[in-house]
Amino acid sequence: MRRILNASLGTQLFVLQTVIVFLAVGGTAGVWMEHTRSQLDRQYQQRALAIAESVAGLPQVREAFARPRPESILQPIAAGVQAATGADYVVIANREQIRYAHPNTALIGKRLSTDGSEIMSSGHAWTGIQTGTLGRSVRGKAPIFDSSGRVIGLASVGVLQDTVADELGSALPPLLWTVLAVLLAGSAATGLIARRVRRQTFGLEPREIAALLEQREGVLHGVKEGVLALDLQGRVTLVNDAARDLIGLSAHDVGRELREMPLSDRMRDVLDGVDAGDDRVVLHRDRVLVLNRTPVAVRDQQSGWVVTLRDRTELVRLAHELDQASSTTDALRAQAHEFANRMHTVVGLLELGEHDMAVNYITQTSEAYGLYASGIREKVADPTLAALLLAKSAEAAERGASLVLAEDCRVEEGVLGDPHDAVLVVGNLVANALDALEEIGGTVEVSVRTETDGLHVRVGDSGPGITPGLAEEVFREGFTTKIAHAGPRGLGLALTRQACSRRGGWVRVHNAGGAVFTALLPRREDTGGARPQGSGTGGRESATGDGPGNGTGGWRESATGDGRGRITDAEVPR
Repeated sequence: MRRILNASLGTQLFVLQTVIVFLAVGGTAGVWMEHTRSQLDRQYQQRALAIAESVAGLPQVREAFARPRPESILQPIAAGVQAATGADYVVIANREQIRYAHPNTALIGKRLSTDGSEIMSSGHAWTGIQTGTLGRSVRGKAPIFDSSGRVIGLASVGVLQDTVADELGSALPPLLWTVLAVLLAGSAATGLIARRVRRQTFGLEPREIAALLEQREGVLHGVKEGVLALDLQGRVTLVNDAARDLIGLSAHDVGRELREMPLSDRMRDVLDGVDAGDDRVVLHRDRVLVLNRTPVAVRDQQSGWVVTLRDRTELVRLAHELDQASSTTDALRAQAHEFANRMHTVVGLLELGEHDMAVNYITQTSEAYGLYASGIREKVADPTLAALLLAKSAEAAERGASLVLAEDCRVEEGVLGDPHDAVLVVGNLVANALDALEEIGGTVEVSVRTETDGLHVRVGDSGPGITPGLAEEVFREGFTTKIAHAGPRGLGLALTRQACSRRGGWVRVHNAGGAVFTALLPRREDTGGARPQGSGTGGRESATGDGPGNGTGGWRESATGDGRGRITDAEVPR
């Protein structure tokens, strides 16, 4: 028994199922034999009773009871009936239960070995199994009536149970062959089942399967990356703790389809394989996630997909901070380069003895830069936002473009509170405008103003504008019109929309001599009353000509002064 318990899973299954088949077949055979024996007993009882009733109904038998020596007449009749019917005995007795006929002539004239008084008194036939002088037998007893209907005796016919057992034994060979065939078929089926179980479990034992399950649970819930498994029908079959935190799912979502979950269209497209590819960037709530979808195959048959999710929020934030630091460094480098050129000019003028001209040059240059910087601070009182615009101005000059502020700029100090979102929105929109002018140069015009509902931002460029039909597509994460290079692209505008939408605002784009982006960043205490985000270019004051952002008489011409979006060199710090 210990060896069986320590055997492999396949061996245990084979032994267990073989025992079950054996017990089932043996029990069925036993029930069959008992049922057959009962049927044979009933058949022989009815047969014995029929013979007994036939004997009791013979006229010769009734007449013999009235003769002086009934046994001399009844014994030959009983012997003839016994020989003709194949019964083991035929007994005839009178009302006092004294035998008149019996296979053993020595017992004639003696009392019956079994009581027949009930038959005599009731006048009804009887069947059953009793033990007599010849042994245990199946019997049928019938009363004998005279001409007046009075019971005068009985006829008893019996078949020994040895005879019934012999007939049952003749039926056993087919049963045994059937049992053997069933056992063989059951053993073969048991072997196939054990082999299939072994194949489905990859030959692993229960303890090994339990160990693998424990390891899987430990690995899945211990890794920092999110893991989500899908079957071929798009139902979620597994979600680890990290994926639940990143996507916002729960244990109840296992077994549900993707379309039933509260996911964005972008997230659902990547998970469902509509947007296929490696390292797909998805903005989900306040997180930047990178998703990879990999098919899973078992025995060369695809069974589903596994999606891994990595949180790149902090990395993207650091990357943006690095970009801002890089922009500041480029601005400082450009200013240092311009300063070195100016110093060389001053040194040259002094060496030429043009002292007055050197003084005038220094004065004009200092006044131009001071006027530009002070002009920014007069319109934008918030120091963080003013510093960003000043740095972007220097960056624009370095890249061969110009950045100017619109006349309607007005940002009071202290109104923005935490300037993080404002810096993100303005910085991304200005960076996007400068990228649009990368090779052609031109003008970027910025308007930032605070109103009762929040910060209104408007950034336009003199570039080629947005291709018709892409007004909404440009805000989708991963979308970019730039030449592909290493690393994720297309996050700036998507982050801008996310920052505005998170506070109940919006961001839009339309063409007016170039691309014009408008945005509303509500105050944090006023996010409930912001207008919903628009769907395209319709319904915006900047596109209809009835507000400060109209395309026919608005901010671009009024800010530049020449109606063509150009500014002079004196307006840009060098």
